Amino acid sequence: MEARRETPLGGTQEPHAAPGVWAIVQRWLRWAREHWLLPILALATLVRFYDLTAAAIWGDEGSSLLLSQFSLTDIWVHAGRDVHPPLYFLLLHGWVELFGDGIFSIRSLSALPGIATVWLGVWLMDLLATRRAALLAGFLLALLPTAVRYSQEVRMYSLLGMWLIGATIALVYWIRSPHRTRYLVAYALLMTAAFYTHYFTALCVLCHWLYLGLIRVQPGYRLRHIQRPGWWLANAAIVLLYLPWVPSLIDLLQHMDQLKANGDVGWETPVTFGSLPSMLWSFLIQDDGENLPTLLFIAMPLVLAVIAGVGVARDRSVFRGSVLLVIYTALPLLLVFGVSFITPVFIERYLTAYALGLPMMVALAVDRLYSGFRVLAVTVLVLFVGVELVGLKNNATVDTQDQINVMVDYVNQHFVTGDRIVTSDMLWYLSYVYYNRTDTQPLLYTPPLANGVSSRPNAYGFGTLVTQDTYLDSLDSLPKGSGRVWLIGTVDAPDEFAPLPAGWQRVGETRAGGANARLFVRP
Repeated sequence: MEARRETPLGGTQEPHAAPGVWAIVQRWLRWAREHWLLPILALATLVRFYDLTAAAIWGDEGSSLLLSQFSLTDIWVHAGRDVHPPLYFLLLHGWVELFGDGIFSIRSLSALPGIATVWLGVWLMDLLATRRAALLAGFLLALLPTAVRYSQEVRMYSLLGMWLIGATIALVYWIRSPHRTRYLVAYALLMTAAFYTHYFTALCVLCHWLYLGLIRVQPGYRLRHIQRPGWWLANAAIVLLYLPWVPSLIDLLQHMDQLKANGDVGWETPVTFGSLPSMLWSFLIQDDGENLPTLLFIAMPLVLAVIAGVGVARDRSVFRGSVLLVIYTALPLLLVFGVSFITPVFIERYLTAYALGLPMMVALAVDRLYSGFRVLAVTVLVLFVGVELVGLKNNATVDTQDQINVMVDYVNQHFVTGDRIVTSDMLWYLSYVYYNRTDTQPLLYTPPLANGVSSRPNAYGFGTLVTQDTYLDSLDSLPKGSGRVWLIGTVDAPDEFAPLPAGWQRVGETRAGGANARLFVRP
């Protein structure tokens, strides 16, 4: 008897099915139709491209753009002095070469992986649970506020989510068919790409190893995948592929004190026990939740724990896919939360890739409750969707007339040849240079500190992106030019430029996006 063959989606193919590429296309189309994939992706596309250009480029996005302007070789060098690996910046470099640096273009590089991740989430849930769970997961992932937000930023966070969910799919396929080496090859390549995208990929490695360890010792049918040579070889391959970056990583770790001096690390506020529910609320409503009633605020982690428990308790599968999902979601959050009591690194955007597991856990619980507790299942689903809609509303609440680009446009329109432009700190500088349309290079004000030490950034962190002639240590040393100077600073804050040189007269001011531009005439 002729055996059935495995399809690309993990099912089986009848022996007399049409061979070749067209047969594969037909299977993909049938799978997409059965999983309502096109409507789900249409929804994901709508919410990610809605108001994509409304918010102005902010400091971190500006740093991405500056870094991407270097040659490929220089991107590798300068990313080695930054807090993130180089892959995203290399891709952004090529993307800008092809499609330009307009705000719609550059943010699309994040929106498209965000949409792809929704599709991958449907695929993963189809492997771990039922088709109904996959449909629900896709719908909830499409609306997940934190995923939408970071699909609209010129940063690497949505790309990281795509790599990690893709690698988890490859892992599940390999667990089901451990003799298929191609799944381990795909896993190694995807995890390597993730490591070159963000250092928090290491947390996903821990999740996968812990999951394989748990299914090895589970009562009953034990799965010995963690002992297979192929698994160890795949992880060794990841290490080998990452070796070219290791010297840069070691150098960065050795200069951590310089990163702290620049404020690129060490700026995170110390965590408290309220930081965990606060982050969970941020994932879901784009607000830290601290203004919510206390009982509601602290209920979030408890509710999510119960939801995760329901999914695990009602899982009767051999591979215990619900356990993988819970580990992927909970372990990184709890581990980073615990470590942050020693060294604060509990940053929402760094963990967004793992927050993708939240809607998938909810979809799993709703699916498994539906057969016996239909009203409860629908209630959980409706409440979660309602929370997500609140987050989407908060995410889309952008006043386009109160953005830094409005202030920069004003300067561009009133600029006179010979004017000088000086920004008060690095974050304003990184935003300003993207919108600058004048023929002068904005300067960064770096006056000596009270103890006489220079406040110029060093060669690490954001300091690696600018040259020494960008810095201005004293307003008195400005070239004369037209005699006019634009000072770009923070609204409603102590004057970062005080004291001003004698005789300077303010003749104009505009403000937007938390920054102001004051025009002075020098004697």
